[in-house]
Amino acid sequence: MRLKNIVYATALLFVTILSLSFVADSKKPTLFVIGDSTVKNGQGNGSNGQWGWASFIADYFDLNKISVENRALGGTSTRTFYNNPKLWQKVLDEIKPGDFVIMQFGHNDSSPIVDTSRARGSIKGNGDEYQEVYNPLLQQREMVYSYGFYLRRFVKNVQDKGATAIVCSPIPRNAWIGETVRRSDYASWAQEAAQQSNVLFIPLQDKVIEVYEGLGQAEVAGNYFGEKDATHTLKAGAELNAKLVAEYLSVQPKLELRKYLK
Repeated sequence: MRLKNIVYATALLFVTILSLSFVADSKKPTLFVIGDSTVKNGQGNGSNGQWGWASFIADYFDLNKISVENRALGGTSTRTFYNNPKLWQKVLDEIKPGDFVIMQFGHNDSSPIVDTSRARGSIKGNGDEYQEVYNPLLQQREMVYSYGFYLRRFVKNVQDKGATAIVCSPIPRNAWIGETVRRSDYASWAQEAAQQSNVLFIPLQDKVIEVYEGLGQAEVAGNYFGEKDATHTLKAGAELNAKLVAEYLSVQPKLELRKYLK
C-alpha cells in the first residue's frame, strides 16, 4: 500500500512539474517576423538555394527566454499580407502583451495594383491617399492604400495588442550604378512610417549597402547572390542580413527586445 502511494505521489509530482513548465513556457514572449521572400524564402529551408534573413535571426536569441516565429511569406506585399486573414489575422490572433513584431516589406509593393496574376501592388509613398479598384482575383472591389499606410496599420494593430512593433527597411537588390548600390524609395517610406508611429526603425538597407560597397560588386555577386536573380540572397547573404539586424537591435538601449539577445 505504501509503495502504491509513493508511485502515485511521484506521478503527481511529475505531472505538476510538467504543468508548471508549460505555464512558464506559455509566458515567454514571442518575436514574430513578417515579410516577403527576402525574409523567408519558400519553406525557409534553402531548398532552392535561396534564403531569407529571418531563417537565421533565431540564432541570435536565447530561446530559453523568447520564442521566434518567422511568419513571412514569399510573394506578399504589405497590402496582400495585411488583407489575407490566413496571414496577418492569424499572426495577430497569437500576439500577446509583451511580444514583438518585426516587419519588412517593399519588394512586391511596386507591382501593379490591378492585374490578373497577383494584384498585390500598393500606392507608392507613405500618404493617406487611397484608390478604389476592382480586384479580378478576389472578384470584388477593394480599397488600396499606400505602402506606408499599411505599415502604420500593422504597427497600430500590434500596439493595440500590447506588443512592440519594429519596422525594418527592405534589403537592397544586387543593383549597382558604378561602384554604388542603388537605393530604394521604399526604405525611406518605411522610415517615415516608423517615425510617424514612433517605433524603432531598422535601416537594414543602409547597413547592407555599407558592407556591399566595401566589398565591391564582383565579391557581392559571387558570395551573396546566385544566378537566378538580383533580389534573393544565398545563405551567406541571408546570414549577413540577420547578423546586421541583430547587431542593430543590440545597440538600442531602450529596446526591451535587446535583453533576449545572446
